[in-house]
Amino acid sequence: MTERLQGGRQVLIVDDERAIREMVCLALSSEGYQCLEASDAHKAEAVLREQAPDMILLDWMMPGVSGVDFARSLRRKDETRHIPIIMLTAKAEEEDMIRGLDSGADDYLTKPFSTRELIARIKALLRRTEGHAESTSLQAGSLQLDMAAHRVSCQGNVVDLGPTEFKLLKFFMENPERVYSREQVLNNVWGDNVYVEERTVDVHIRRLRKALEPFGHDQWVQTVRGAGYRFSAFR
Repeated sequence: MTERLQGGRQVLIVDDERAIREMVCLALSSEGYQCLEASDAHKAEAVLREQAPDMILLDWMMPGVSGVDFARSLRRKDETRHIPIIMLTAKAEEEDMIRGLDSGADDYLTKPFSTRELIARIKALLRRTEGHAESTSLQAGSLQLDMAAHRVSCQGNVVDLGPTEFKLLKFFMENPERVYSREQVLNNVWGDNVYVEERTVDVHIRRLRKALEPFGHDQWVQTVRGAGYRFSAFR
C-alpha cells in the first residue's frame, strides 16, 4: 500500500449503488473526509493496493463477493486487518447484525440511514480504534499488549485481533478482577452517547475469546451470570 494522501481522514465506500456512494461521499466531504469509492469487492481490493484508508464503509449485498465474505478476507490480511469497518445493509434482523459483526465488522448500520448518524458512528469508531499513541504496555501472565505498536502477543506469538477487540482487551487488562455490565463496557469501550446495542458486546467478547483460545487464555474473559463480564488471569 502507498502512503495516505495529505488532508483529512480517508474513507473507502464500497457499495454497488452509485447513488448511495455519491450521497455518502457528499456528506463526508462536507465534514472534511476524503472519499475513495468502489462498486464491488474486486475494485475495492484494487483501491486498497494503492491507498490505506482510515475506515471502510462496506455494503453487505454486492454482486460477486458479498460484504460479509470481503470483511472476512480483509481481517485475514496483515495490511488490512486493523482498518475499522462499518457494515451498511438493509438486513435489520438481530441474526444478521450478529453475522455481520462476526465477519469482522466493527459496527453495523441498517439502510435507510441518516448521514448524520453515519458520520457520528464514523467519528466514534475512529476515536475508539485510534486514540493517542501511547508508549506503555500491559501484561497479564504471558499475554502482553503494546499500545504504541497496537500489538498483542502471547508466548512470543502475535494474537490476531481486530481494532474493537484490541480496545476491549485493553480495557479489561487495565481493569482486571472487576465485573462490568454490558452497559458499562459499552460506555468505556464504545463511548458515551453512541448508540450500539448491548448484544454487540457479546459478539465482540466472543471474537476476543476466539483469538485468545489458541493460547489457552479464552477463559480469562469470564461471564458473570446476571452481572456482566470480568477479566481474570487467575481462573
